[in-house]
Amino acid sequence: MKRVFKPIILVAFLASSSLLFHNCTENENMSEGIITPTNSTENKPEIKNFAIEAEIHTWPDSTVVMQGEGFLSSDSLTLADPTAAAPRFTLPLVEVTSKSAGIVMPKEIVSATYDLWLKRESDSCLLGKTKLIIEEKIDFDIPDIAGMTLKGVVYCENKPLPNVVVSDGYHVTLTDENGRYYIASDKESGFVFVSVPGNYEVAVKDNNQPQFFYRLKDDESVEQHNFQLTPTDNTNHVLLALADMHLANRNNDLSQFSRNFLPDLKATIEKYRAEGKKVYGLTLGDMTWDLYWYDNHYDLSNYLSTIKSVEIPLFHSAGNHDNNPYCADDWLAEQAFKDIIGPTYYSFNLGNVHYIVLDNIQYLNTGASEGTVGKRNYNKKLTENQLIWLKNDLATITDKSAPIFVAMHAQLYANPTSLPQTSSISMSGGTTLVNYLKEFTNAHVITGHTHINYTITPNDRLIEHNIAAICATWWWTGKNGYANNHICKDGSPGGYKIFTVNGNDIRWRYKGIGEEETKQFRSYDLNQCHITAADFAPKSTESKMEEYSGIYATPNSNNEILVNVWDYDPRWSVEMYENGKALEVTRVATKDPLHIISYEAKRLNVGSTPTTDFVTCTTAHMFKATASNATSTIEIKVTDRFGRIYTESMTRPKKLECSMQ
Repeated sequence: MKRVFKPIILVAFLASSSLLFHNCTENENMSEGIITPTNSTENKPEIKNFAIEAEIHTWPDSTVVMQGEGFLSSDSLTLADPTAAAPRFTLPLVEVTSKSAGIVMPKEIVSATYDLWLKRESDSCLLGKTKLIIEEKIDFDIPDIAGMTLKGVVYCENKPLPNVVVSDGYHVTLTDENGRYYIASDKESGFVFVSVPGNYEVAVKDNNQPQFFYRLKDDESVEQHNFQLTPTDNTNHVLLALADMHLANRNNDLSQFSRNFLPDLKATIEKYRAEGKKVYGLTLGDMTWDLYWYDNHYDLSNYLSTIKSVEIPLFHSAGNHDNNPYCADDWLAEQAFKDIIGPTYYSFNLGNVHYIVLDNIQYLNTGASEGTVGKRNYNKKLTENQLIWLKNDLATITDKSAPIFVAMHAQLYANPTSLPQTSSISMSGGTTLVNYLKEFTNAHVITGHTHINYTITPNDRLIEHNIAAICATWWWTGKNGYANNHICKDGSPGGYKIFTVNGNDIRWRYKGIGEEETKQFRSYDLNQCHITAADFAPKSTESKMEEYSGIYATPNSNNEILVNVWDYDPRWSVEMYENGKALEVTRVATKDPLHIISYEAKRLNVGSTPTTDFVTCTTAHMFKATASNATSTIEIKVTDRFGRIYTESMTRPKKLECSMQ
């Protein structure tokens, strides 16, 4: 039975270039651009909550619908090209309701960007503008079929596209030779979406939101939704995997995000575009922080405004903190994500690669109610409905050697905190997922959630990239008055992962925010890593500092070097040399000293107890060697799985300090 829900958050989800006006009470001269005030307000245009899509693909005799309250059936709308390159059209309103009105495209309409002027008797009001793309009409008049509640056409450049995957989140079907699809849907997911084929794109709104889906009515009616695709060559592309932004309007997070992360990301985008690559983004959940949605007035809609300047198609995954904290029900809590962003699971293709986005958070939020934030507890789980859909989606991939990416928020395999490294599945439904992927020879799982980096290779056909956080330690270390750096719990810099794809060839590298891509490790002179309250938390006590400094509470004079290689996997190598002689290098599982002084010490110094989830964790991408003395220079050479070499000539003594590299 279809679940009926009441949306929790109401949002305007049309294009950002849509403008909202509460009223228009001035007489405006369209040809001269002059506003002439008038003393009378009787019968003036007053349109509230106006919105229209920024770019509309249409054709002569079709109806374009605008959202807004206050339209009259006697009104008309003038389409005026401000450059005067196209003719002006004044059109009567049709299909006027309390919340919308339409206009019928004239036969002479041409493609252009038009200002939209509402005319009411002698008054005019500029509502906004939209770009019209005029195409030849193709046959969208497809017949109903008994039992089929969804139907439509997938097309490109006025030609139908066969064998394109369309789904309602449960059923998966292919378009026929005429580009048509039918689905016997109960509409429970609330969406119908197209799995965009490789070498095609869909339109985006607000600079970066791909429009690959339609929201469905909450009834049993037959709905027709057509998908228009645009051809593009994305065989050679870059995917930027962006995990855990945790924007909450606290800890100077918005200024850190705007000042540091956004310029870094935009520079990366421009770098790869200059190389001729198409660039896309995929978030891995926790774009926001549910605890602060209401107290700090920052939720998913605010996030979309914050990320708006990033001009690449940006796909989204849902994290545990992207749920409504007033709802003690997974279905209701995720409705805000669906209302504001879109489906919580779906697929798309870029070039040869099939990307799958899943929602592996079952939000429990015990004790929540309207106006009350619950415990925000959750399970890491893939629901049965998702697994059914996933199996059906994967069945459409006939080339089992084609790369597969599965993206979701929480990790599939647990962080290996001891050696030798083990591969332990850490989520319900994870074993089923792994079994589904066994038939593919080049499968990748990309996850976030942990705020650390680690890579798991359970076999030669599957690899999980657990990717550290953009927010690092929840924006704490970069907060005003703190460490003035940006470091994750495992010592990785806050950052994101760059996947470069050319055909079936996939390469990747983790990029720290503010760092060059060639910065892949940090070295420590353990003789200098004695962490005391006197040195790092003078307003606290030695006993409190020792609770967190662990092995670093005791002086070390063993001439040991520690190297943290944050994107390490077993196909990397780490070498150290002293005076040309190779030192014995051992992989160890330990804690990063820089994070301890950047977070725990700073919190203790202001009289606060470090949050348990935020403290330095044990990580297994650490390597140790012992030198013959305390002052020799150590040459460090790290080689990644693709043969790229990263080096440092480490001059000792090397001081432990928050500004160290």
